[in-house]
Amino acid sequence: MPRRTRLTQLNTEQYDALERAITDGRRLSVWRNGTEFVIIVDRLRVSSGREALEAHHPTTGDKLVLYIDELQAIEVVR
Repeated sequence: MPRRTRLTQLNTEQYDALERAITDGRRLSVWRNGTEFVIIVDRLRVSSGREALEAHHPTTGDKLVLYIDELQAIEVVR
């Protein structure tokens, strides 16, 4: 079974970009299990020792929680 690349830890620049996106209400493009999600993050929290993004879909408003350690990539949509 091939190993999946995981984004297990963000660097300082990535945290700054994520925090700025949350503050400004900007969209993020995140990849998990080969699927791209475009979301607006409402909150960054720690749950059971794991960092989680509480977010919603920008068009439908559907809520979802994505754990950072399950993501392959995070990118701020400009």
